[in-house]
Amino acid sequence: MLLLLSLLASVLLSGVEGGEIYCGTEAKPHSRPYMAFVSFCEKKNGRQYQCGGFLVQDNFVLTAAHCNGRNMTVTLGAHNIRERENTQQVIPVLRPFPHQDYDAERLVNDIMLLKLKSKARLTKAVQTIALPRHKDWVKPGQVCSVAGWGKMDGGIMPVTLQEVDLEVQDEQKCKDLFKRMYNNSIELCVGKPKSKKATGGGDSGGPFVCKGLVQGLVSYAYSRPEVLPRVFTRISHFLPWIRRTMA
Repeated sequence: MLLLLSLLASVLLSGVEGGEIYCGTEAKPHSRPYMAFVSFCEKKNGRQYQCGGFLVQDNFVLTAAHCNGRNMTVTLGAHNIRERENTQQVIPVLRPFPHQDYDAERLVNDIMLLKLKSKARLTKAVQTIALPRHKDWVKPGQVCSVAGWGKMDGGIMPVTLQEVDLEVQDEQKCKDLFKRMYNNSIELCVGKPKSKKATGGGDSGGPFVCKGLVQGLVSYAYSRPEVLPRVFTRISHFLPWIRRTMA
C-alpha cells in the first residue's frame, strides 16, 4: 500500500501520514533559514498534524497539497520546535492555494502555496530559498539534501531539525515500484547515495535542495519506510503556476 508522507502523522492514504528521516543528523541551528514548520487540523477528524515547507517569498510558503487543513499556521526561524526560540516567527495562514489539478487518489500535482496573514520579517534565521529555472532539471546521480522534524530510525521523534543527503534516481526505479502512478515530467525519483547506508526520508512538503536551489518537495513513498526510492514533486515543472498564484 502506498502512503503519503507527513510529519508526526500516521494514517492511511485517505489522510496525511508519517514521514521519516532515517540515519539523518542534526542540522546546524538555523543553517537552513528557509525551513517552515506547518501545523494544521485535519478537516474530517480535527486531529492536529504537521508538515514541512519552505519560504519562497516573504508572504508565501511552498509545501505539499496533501498538507491542507484548518487553522493552519507556519513557524519560521525554528530549530527546536518544542522551545519558544527568540528567532521564531509564528504566522497564521491567510489562505492555502493547493494546485487546482491535485488528485489525492493518483497523488499527482502534490504542491500547494500558503499565503501568510502577514509578511515574514527576514533575518539571519528566516530567509527565502531560490527556485530553479523552468528547464533546470536535476539528473540521476546528483546528490542533494532534505531536512525536517519527521520521525527518525527507531521511531524517535526529534525536536531539532534533522537533515540527510539523498540521490536522484533513474526514473525507471520509481516506475517499477509505483507502476502507473509515477510521472517523471512532474516528479523526481529519489533514493540513497550509493556511498552511504542511510535509507533517507523527509517531511511531507519539505524541500529537496540541490546547490542552493529547491528542486523538489517530499510527496509520497511506499508504506514500508525502508523501501526506496521515494517520490518528490518536481518544482521546475510548476514554476508558471507558482508565479501566477503568487501574483
